[in-house]
Amino acid sequence: MTELGIRLKEAREEKNYSLDDLQTITKIQKRYLIALEEGNYQIIPGKFYVRAFIKQYSEAVGLNPEEIFDVHKNDIPSSHNDDLPEQLSRVKTQRELPKSAAKLLDMLPKILIILGIVAIAVIIWFFYQRDTNPSETQAQQGTEQIDSDSYEVSDEAPQNKDESKEETPSPAEEKEEPKEEPKDETAQNLSVTATQGKTTTYELSEIDKFELEIGSKGNTWVSIKNNNGETFHSGVITSGNSVSKDLTGEASVRITIGFVPDTEIKVNGQVLKYELDPAKNNTQNIVINYKKN
Repeated sequence: MTELGIRLKEAREEKNYSLDDLQTITKIQKRYLIALEEGNYQIIPGKFYVRAFIKQYSEAVGLNPEEIFDVHKNDIPSSHNDDLPEQLSRVKTQRELPKSAAKLLDMLPKILIILGIVAIAVIIWFFYQRDTNPSETQAQQGTEQIDSDSYEVSDEAPQNKDESKEETPSPAEEKEEPKEEPKDETAQNLSVTATQGKTTTYELSEIDKFELEIGSKGNTWVSIKNNNGETFHSGVITSGNSVSKDLTGEASVRITIGFVPDTEIKVNGQVLKYELDPAKNNTQNIVINYKKN
């Protein structure tokens, strides 16, 4: 083992790196890393790669490559003096044995570099996809079934127009409405009846309407279905927006939420309190059974 090899190995051990760790960091094969530490440069394909691998190794363990080359120049083969004869020897060998092991050995570093670039590109793509679709990824992990239905546009405006027509048919009804509306909001009973895994079941009673509003402070994936599998909404609710649905005609509704901490559910204007801690249960299923008066 050379002085350079001893210094490289000591620097690696100070970083608590194993040879496998260093192989992952530098993309240099483990056998070449061992060769650098033992000073066995003969197995490395070319003196240029010996110097390149020493530089990568030094940078990975926090050493200054220029200082290494200067202090240990006697241990490091020159990349200029012997390259030409070596290259001529390779050309001669390739002419004599065009399909020999020497040709494969010459191609090995290029193949390793290409594989390293492809691996880095795949890792970058994976993390990019995970960061751009966090809510949908969480929804897929936490639910048994998620439909790929297209995004539904909120029907808030049409509902508001219909409600305004129904609420003001006559002067007599206008006088009664201010008294009836607060009674509906305060008299309704919305209580938890069961909790199993990530699913919480609520019962809505003592009220003659079932209006649902779901708002988001981030980008949240939400699905709303009834017992028959009919989908009222399936898609991402972007930050600051909401989806409203009149579900008075439904006996039971299942809501799947991709990211609970950013999602607020209102039932007839009353904010639904999550039984499960949103910080510990990012993905939840909410079932609301509606019992009409």
